[in-house]
Amino acid sequence: MILRRAGTYILLTAIALAFVGPFLILLSAGLKPADQAVFSFPPDVIPRPPVLDWVIEAWTAIPFPHYMWNSVIYVAITVPAYLIVSALCAYPLAQMRFRGRNLIFFAILSTMFLPGEVMLIPRFMVVSQLGMADTFAGVILPGILSAFGIFLLRQTFAGVPREIVDAARTDGCHELRIFWHVMLPAARPTLAILAIFGFISVWNSFLWPLVVLKDSAKYPIALGVAYLAGITGTDVRSLAAGTILSIVPVVVVFMLMQRHVLEGMRGAVKG
Repeated sequence: MILRRAGTYILLTAIALAFVGPFLILLSAGLKPADQAVFSFPPDVIPRPPVLDWVIEAWTAIPFPHYMWNSVIYVAITVPAYLIVSALCAYPLAQMRFRGRNLIFFAILSTMFLPGEVMLIPRFMVVSQLGMADTFAGVILPGILSAFGIFLLRQTFAGVPREIVDAARTDGCHELRIFWHVMLPAARPTLAILAIFGFISVWNSFLWPLVVLKDSAKYPIALGVAYLAGITGTDVRSLAAGTILSIVPVVVVFMLMQRHVLEGMRGAVKG
């Protein structure tokens, strides 16, 4: 029994190191002084002493705060719109009866199997024809549609007992009131998980903003870090520091929302 438990802890520790190791190496590179080698064997991950020179350089070499603020704008608009659109699409597919419902659901579901790169040209053509190229709206609009969000919320709404919905309709509640007071509270853990996934996706979005934006003043932080790589060249320390700065908001949001994530996972396991 003791050997089995020890083996389990050793395995979990090895898995944790495999995931955390690259982050620690990145953090170490961003804090090492200039006279300490970044690449060495065996790896030397302890800065002696830790310095903030490269963090300051990454912050000032490019308009880092401006790119961070752009990403905040993209997240603040895209994620709530993404949740609202996904929930409004999922509710009728889960609780209403109409002809072609399953066909529509499977058509939406089929788009999950398409690589994102395949949709770049059609999306760019639509955004350009709408006059939204090189605008904030052009970056945001495709992000509010998600087959994954519709699928996950549809499954959650379908798990709400039919009797509750029928009772609400019998009492005179219209569909939007049922959606707001019955469905959304039941889907709160799922919405929290989708919010986290949406935040990470929008914050790390690189390819689509690169395609649709020409003005660097509208770049999100992911493009800003790539811009920093072009400026600093082979200066690995500044690039590592800039990457760490861009990751901090994601870590903070996940730490604040982790309770909801655990609730969602617990509900999924019980279901």
